[in-house]
Amino acid sequence: MSTESRVPDPRPLADRLRPQTLDEVVGQAQVLGPGKPLRRALEAGQIHSLVLWGPPGTGKTTIAQLIARRVDAHFIGVSAVLSGVKEIRAAIDEARTHGAQGRRTVVFVDEVHRFNKAQQDAFLPHIENGTITFVGATTENPAFELNNALLSRLRVYVLRALTPEALVELLTRAAQSLHAETPFDISDEALSALAAAADGDARRALNLLELAVGHSDGVPIDRAFIEDFVGGAGIRRFDKGGDVFYDQISALHKAVRGSHPDGALYWYARLLDGGCDPLYVARRVVRMATEDIGIADPRALQIALAAWDTFERLGAPEGELAIAQAVVYCAVAAKSNAVYAGLSAARADIELHGSLPVPDHLRNAPTALARALGHGRGYRYDHAHANAHAQGQTYLPPVLAERQYYQPVERGLEQKIAEKLRYLRGEAAKPAASDGE
Repeated sequence: MSTESRVPDPRPLADRLRPQTLDEVVGQAQVLGPGKPLRRALEAGQIHSLVLWGPPGTGKTTIAQLIARRVDAHFIGVSAVLSGVKEIRAAIDEARTHGAQGRRTVVFVDEVHRFNKAQQDAFLPHIENGTITFVGATTENPAFELNNALLSRLRVYVLRALTPEALVELLTRAAQSLHAETPFDISDEALSALAAAADGDARRALNLLELAVGHSDGVPIDRAFIEDFVGGAGIRRFDKGGDVFYDQISALHKAVRGSHPDGALYWYARLLDGGCDPLYVARRVVRMATEDIGIADPRALQIALAAWDTFERLGAPEGELAIAQAVVYCAVAAKSNAVYAGLSAARADIELHGSLPVPDHLRNAPTALARALGHGRGYRYDHAHANAHAQGQTYLPPVLAERQYYQPVERGLEQKIAEKLRYLRGEAAKPAASDGE
């Protein structure tokens, strides 16, 4: 019997347990499930150039390798972080060599969004003539990060963060593999806690499991052990300036617009939890107050500005609460985008009609020459008329005289404003005195 000791595999658990077949991939049924286009193509021995777009730890590298293995293609991995045109050329030369031997080549480009336009363009002729099958991986939106010429030659597949159930399945499988190497005891609750801490990232889940087992020193691993080990709840996904960041900001804005204070508070808390600058949220709340509430409730803008000022004066956590107050107020306030829509409509008319001249009666007449030219002629001073309104006087260029950019909604303060405007336009009876006349 050999007395040589077994050398431990130095690779991380996530790499050692990388799936070897499509059926071993956990999650991503929307891409690899039975009957899905990519699965059907691979089962038929066909491959095409594509890009895998999804959060970290969702299997992009694994799927790329399985694509090559499934059709017995040569696999070349390129990191856009470490490589340049020189490495791209070397990969193409290697692909040509294998092509001459009748074998296809898959060139996998990790973090493809890191390549500049020239580097991305370097792949185009080789994708076009079939020298390589291009597989890119990115955590960023390909529509923004890949140039149109490259993107037009690729099919985009969207990968999703793994569900807690999928992560528990993966961790259970990994625990069984680790147990064969080093016996240990881990509870189902501990596996669930690890899945929660991993936050949809399979690589993080496996790394946490491996570290937890390594630090357990034979002690049974339960939920309390895991929560203490990972420091509570783990780290949530948040990529400042990236897609996840803007998705969460979008969700906050839409929850406020939809008058859903619970959703608004949740997404605000998610942003804070991920490390977002509260002042950025404060600025966005000011935008919400003007874009989605407007004059339906002018207090929303005052409260949003006050929250901004409060945070600058007090900082966290007191200032964060002031912003939360503004978020909730904006969510429950009466909504109107009438000012926003009106400004957009006015800008559209300016784009369409160009620099229309100011009508003579609205022009300034500070000099005798201006008055001789007719500036100000025919203007009626509104305060000299009943209700401080010169009925029928126009304030737009003639071609736009009938335009009504501001059309208040029948909600909040704008309900009263709409009533007054109907009266001023001669469309309804005079508003009651309680309206401030």
